[in-house]
Amino acid sequence: MLETALFNPIKEYLEKHGYTVNAEVKDCDITAVRGEELVIIELKTSANMQLLIQATSRQRITDAVYIAVPTPRTRSKHWLGIQRVVKQLELGLLTVNFSPSGPIVQKLFDPIPAQRRKSSKKRQAIIKEIAGRQIDVNIGGSSQAKLLTAYRQNALLIAAGLELIGACSAKKLRSLGTGEKTLSILSNNHYGWFQRIERGIYELTELGQAEIQAFPDLYAGNKAFITTRISELTIESNKNI
Repeated sequence: MLETALFNPIKEYLEKHGYTVNAEVKDCDITAVRGEELVIIELKTSANMQLLIQATSRQRITDAVYIAVPTPRTRSKHWLGIQRVVKQLELGLLTVNFSPSGPIVQKLFDPIPAQRRKSSKKRQAIIKEIAGRQIDVNIGGSSQAKLLTAYRQNALLIAAGLELIGACSAKKLRSLGTGEKTLSILSNNHYGWFQRIERGIYELTELGQAEIQAFPDLYAGNKAFITTRISELTIESNKNI
């Protein structure tokens, strides 16, 4: 079994309880937000030391940290010992039972709030990343999959703009709604999608042309958004004539 098998059952469980769920946010397998509450869940196919290290490091961000593992086949002394350790570490514990009728998530216990020093910087980075995502197609527990981060989504929107209107400036792209980070994304060119052809003017590379279609739904949405903005700007310009 892979860790990714745990993701959808946990996601559905959290959404039923009113949380907005995202995967692979700043190295956290799952983040769940409900109002001001931030919950972090770390996934593993078995409760081991690596899982406990990851989970306790997340306690520097929020008290609401759970670990999620498959339901053990037998209620052994070892399993009871694991639960005792998890409780002593003040973590919460979720289990997923893969029954013939479908996966069933059970909450064995909640984490215990404690007076720990929290990193507001890390918390804000997580909240900012979640807010910056248009869609979330990532799967929690993925180790080698290409992640669709807020930064990549912004770059994809910029690329869609260049595809539609051709070579142009960052200022022109920002007028189409590509965001304040447009110039830095273009100049840093982290993915190799953009090419400066003259001072302040960028165009889409062949790699960028191929990559923007890697996520079809997002690609269609970006094109529709840019096309709408072009129409709106044209109408505004005609009114001023």
